[in-house]
Amino acid sequence: MENLHIVFWLFKDISWCLVWKPLGIAMIFPTLIISIVIAWRTKQYVSELCHNLAITVWITANSYWMISEFFGFDSKIVFGEVAYKHLAIIPFSMGVLILGYYYLYFKPRHKGEAETM
Repeated sequence: MENLHIVFWLFKDISWCLVWKPLGIAMIFPTLIISIVIAWRTKQYVSELCHNLAITVWITANSYWMISEFFGFDSKIVFGEVAYKHLAIIPFSMGVLILGYYYLYFKPRHKGEAETM
């Protein structure tokens, strides 16, 4: 399943590069769904769960950014100098926070323990 996930992700990003809107948008769904399933299946391992959740929010941010470019609202201003494409920083930041939690909080407090929840 993880290998198939990468295939869908690559098709999504290739479609983005080549501006193949229907395929790019269609590839969001299997890519995102499989990343959620992988995260769910690894929920008992904190390390795997955190990394897989970070991947899920990365795919979400990446997909939002792609859609904003496909539909031409990426450079429209939300407020100040912030454009709609910059809103992808929200899920990107969530991924950093999830990994920060794991590496800075959870892992140091659970050295030598099994990583299951």
